[in-house]
This record gives sequence, structure tokens and C-alpha cells, in this order.
Amino acid sequence: MTELKNDLLLRALLRQPTSRTPLWIMRQAGRYLPEYRATRAEAGDFMSLCRNPDLACEVTMQPLRRYALDAAILFSDILTVPDAMGLGLYFVTGEGPKFKSPVQTADAIRGLKVPDVEKELGYVFDAVRTIRRELNGKVPLIGFAGSPFTCGTYMVEGGSSREFPIIKGLAKEAPDVLDELMDKVAETTTEYLNAQIEAGAQAVQIFDTWGAALDPDDFRRFSLASMQKIVDGLTREKDGRTIPVILFTKGAGPLLRDLADTGCDALGVDWTTDLAQAREYVQDRVALQGNLDPATLRESPEVIREGVARTLASYGDGPGHVFNLGHGITPDIDPDNLGVLVDAVHELSPQYHK
Repeated sequence: MTELKNDLLLRALLRQPTSRTPLWIMRQAGRYLPEYRATRAEAGDFMSLCRNPDLACEVTMQPLRRYALDAAILFSDILTVPDAMGLGLYFVTGEGPKFKSPVQTADAIRGLKVPDVEKELGYVFDAVRTIRRELNGKVPLIGFAGSPFTCGTYMVEGGSSREFPIIKGLAKEAPDVLDELMDKVAETTTEYLNAQIEAGAQAVQIFDTWGAALDPDDFRRFSLASMQKIVDGLTREKDGRTIPVILFTKGAGPLLRDLADTGCDALGVDWTTDLAQAREYVQDRVALQGNLDPATLRESPEVIREGVARTLASYGDGPGHVFNLGHGITPDIDPDNLGVLVDAVHELSPQYHK
């Protein structure tokens, strides 16, 4: 077992003392980097990039060569799970992900099978093993999956949606049917994340991008309950270390209280909730991750530094903060601007950890 040279992230996620605030960035391997765009062009298309362990490793490592980040995150996509369940994922330029066989009826949902993740998603676990070898203990590797409800929106709507009419209709008209879909995706996702952990992921994050689009009661029944099942089923220790679990519901606000009750270790917070308020919601039961508005990275170095300073001050003193954006970095960002952010976190955060 390779010794981990930088465990700041893992300690912060477990609310243990650190010398400074660790950071990583959602979508840190992405289109804002010219080297990523070159590798994606080499792969031919997005899913070919995901399915090639060597190229997935390459793009995972690219941001770590530029920036002093405290974690790598597996390069993959949340929709690999629905794809493995037989829905036929494909991408349309300018429109995003689509499914050839969306599940929009009770019969279609009842006919869904929980796949053999080792068989259908083995390329992801090969990528995890390849990345761990390449990292050689430099920083920990984060694995991830989409939440059942977020994956379910694509599975039911057939692709991206703004209003979610079909899945919200199921929630009201056929809630037991939607429960069944959530259960199947939760079971698959639990097996998927445990296989990532077995392959070498040292922390995992569940991305719940669309859960907060539900009203609070439906959020608790369909999104929160399905994430709870995953948290309850995850491997939480490997090679003598705790495997921290991060839940990130975009736009959660006061629902952070409910999310903290799941037994997770940390919660991602988007930029619409002040970290001081989030800390009040969770009463320091879990670590918090976030939450600079990604749009800040379009601004001048001075504005970026001010944004970092405000975010750090908002969380305040003590352990349990992982610096991140409030959502993923966008493709239009100048890579040098992320360097300004990283340097500012390194410079300004130690005062909060005395």
C-alpha cells in the first residue's frame, strides 16, 4: 500500500485538524484546459474518453500538473450507471446526453434489471486502478456517482430537462413506481461505488444535481431516502482508513439539516447558501465543502482573491472545511484564473487553522 503523502482532504472531511484548508474543484478535469480538449479530441468523443482507462487517467492527472490541488477526482460521468442499466446513453452536440430507451411507464421501470457492475462498468474500475498507480500517493482519489433521483431525471425524461414534467408526474401520480426506480438505481449505485472503493477510491461523492427541484416532502421521499440507502450500504473503511462520504445536493439550503442526518461525513454547499448559515444548519455534525460561485473565476485576480477570502471567512475558524466551487468550473474559464484561486486558498486559509 502506497503511503499517502498529502491527506489534508481526508482529514478535513472527517473534521480533523489541518494546517490549512484543502481544496479541489468540481470538474477540475474539463474543457477549460487546452490539454483536456486535446485528449478528448484524441479519444474521438466523450464516452470513448470515459471508457479508455489510460486516457481517463491522463485527464484526471492534468489539473494536478498545473495546480497544487489536494485531491484527484475520477474522470467519468454520472450517467454511466443508467447506461449500464441498458438505456443506451449517447450525446448530441449542443443538446447534451440522451437515452435511446427512456423508462417512462410502470412496465418499463419494473422491467429494469440491476446490472452486474463489474461486467458493465469494469472500465471505470480499471481507470481507478490506473489513476491510483499514477498518483503514487501524491493526493487521495475521489470516486463518485450521481444520486438516484438525478440519474432518474435523465432516465425518465430521456435527456436533459428544465421542468422535469414526466418524473414529477410520477412522483405525484405513481409514487410507488418512482420508489421502485429509485430503489433499483440506489442498489446499482451502491455496488458501483463500493467497486470504486475496492479498486482504490479513497473518498466518494454523490452528486444530487436535481434533488432540490422537488418540493421538500418529495425530496425526502425520493432523493434523500435513496441517498440514505446508498450511504447505509457503502464500504466505510479500507486499508486502515475511513472512506469519507460526501453528499452534494445543489440548492439544498435548509435541507442540509436532513442531509446531515444520513450519516455522511461531509456536505457540498452551493453558492446560494452562506457557509456560516450552512454550518448553523448542520451544527458541525459534518464537514462542509464549497462554495465560491463559479462565475467569480471570470473576473480579475483581485476579485477572485476577494471571493476566496469571503468564502474562508464565511466558514470561519476550525476544522471541517474543504474549499471548492459551489458547482463545477465552466468551460469558458481562463486556466490562469484557477491558479489565482489555488494560490489564494494556500495563502489565506492557514489563519483559520491555528
